[in-house]
Amino acid sequence: MGRKKKLPPNIRQKSNGSYEARKRINGVEINLCNNDLDELIKEFELAKKKLGYSDENVKSNQNGYMSLNEWFEKWFTTYRVPYIKETSVAPMKNRYYRTFGQKLGQMSINSITNYDIQNAIAEMKKEGKVNSATKEAFARVRDCLESAKNNKMIDTNPCFDIIVPWERKKPNRRFLTVEEQNNFLETAKFDREFYYPMFMIMFQTGLRIGEVGGLKWSDVDFINKKIYVRRSLSCHYLNGVKTMKLSSTKTINSVREIPFLGNVEEMFNRQKAAQDKLRANLGSRYRSEYDDMTNLVFTTSMGSPMTRYTAEKEINKVVKAYNEMENFNAVKENRVPKLMEHVHPHAIRRTFCTRCFESNMNPKVVQKLMGHATYSTTIDIYTDVMKDKMDEEVLKFDIGFEDEE
Repeated sequence: MGRKKKLPPNIRQKSNGSYEARKRINGVEINLCNNDLDELIKEFELAKKKLGYSDENVKSNQNGYMSLNEWFEKWFTTYRVPYIKETSVAPMKNRYYRTFGQKLGQMSINSITNYDIQNAIAEMKKEGKVNSATKEAFARVRDCLESAKNNKMIDTNPCFDIIVPWERKKPNRRFLTVEEQNNFLETAKFDREFYYPMFMIMFQTGLRIGEVGGLKWSDVDFINKKIYVRRSLSCHYLNGVKTMKLSSTKTINSVREIPFLGNVEEMFNRQKAAQDKLRANLGSRYRSEYDDMTNLVFTTSMGSPMTRYTAEKEINKVVKAYNEMENFNAVKENRVPKLMEHVHPHAIRRTFCTRCFESNMNPKVVQKLMGHATYSTTIDIYTDVMKDKMDEEVLKFDIGFEDEE
């Protein structure tokens, strides 16, 4: 399938094949449709001239007549790229250009209306494109145009009061109860002994799985009892080729210090001893030499870097081992088994956050430990945790009311 012909600014091709030209000039809306592109361009130019639009107008108000795609590039490069991981840049831009960039990208930002945004979403829904990627792209367009408004390039942001086809509900954020956490670690201790220190440290630090893979021994300060989070390990497949890379952390706030909590120091010492023993046993077969990925704290049982895929596989093995034993015990004790649900690596991070709140730790401190970019992210988890304790807290309400007769 060939590449679509590039259309002039403020002209787009509709899903039925016809062309539409839209532009607001001096408060007057131009809205023209024609099946013939050349004819539409002539009509559009004539309509613009009647309203006093000329090249001089463009020069005197260049920012306002900038296309959405042009402004998105400037905004994204200035406001987003410096604060996100390098590996996240291309996927974020692709989601935009496959959705709103394709539908509205040629329109000038001062001509885009609420109707245009709503209609673009409706067209994408009709084409079967409305999914999580579209939802994310919409949020990016909204932020992009809000910035244009703050920079006095447009008067209003057309992305508000939009009816969206996706559900507005919070995701089911999984975290382990204290009982599940203990069952998981007890099983890992005997069934996946080599990875037990890693799991223990994850539960007591809240490290992202990429941060676990990117942690080096030089980041572990045994003197000051701190962990310095400085980088993340990313792993992806490009054309079937596996690529691993150490890169910056997710956000600026992700660069942080985490004090040794619980028995973290003991687990680091245990990990170091196990790793030294593994390296000695494997000799030349130890696989730790991956470019700059030397001196890593956590590796596989063959010395390879600990990627997200490997960590999730090992977590799944622990859950499977626990459930097999629970099924066996349930049959022997003639009861219904209490099986453990799937545990994603991020669920362990959220479990750490949950334990912090259950210990009445200050939310601002928790935000720093977690490396959350915004306080609202931390508070969302706090709200989820405290919701389970609401009934218990309500029972404490007693100010001495008595029935009067």
